[in-house]
Amino acid sequence: MPLTYLEAPDVKLLVDEIIDRLGLSYVVSQYVYCYRSNGSKSKRIIARIHGFGKIWQVAIGIPPAYVIEVLSERYDRLSQDDKEKTLIHELLHVPKGFKGGFLPHKGNISRKKVDCLHKEYRKKKHNSSWQPEY
Repeated sequence: MPLTYLEAPDVKLLVDEIIDRLGLSYVVSQYVYCYRSNGSKSKRIIARIHGFGKIWQVAIGIPPAYVIEVLSERYDRLSQDDKEKTLIHELLHVPKGFKGGFLPHKGNISRKKVDCLHKEYRKKKHNSSWQPEY
């Protein structure tokens, strides 16, 4: 089965909510795109984030942007909490400068940090009535 990609509006809505509730103001949500892939041979990956590096930005004349890809075979089976944690994890790869680069796992991303941010996200979610901005 060939690898296919479809826009994932449900993932985008959740990503936008996470960005807003956690105050990740350095992440420009209008330049974060979300896609669902089908047909991946990967055995461990649930999601991954792709960035447009500086050379692509200059060559094509586009602003910095990121694509969060969720692998349907694994992401869609997760609980809501695990989906939220997965997307928080991916967003932690985005550096504060939002220039198309990535932060590595070492020293930047840990289960403890993701769990802490997820707890904060859930607390804020239950204490307000967030509406997406269109």
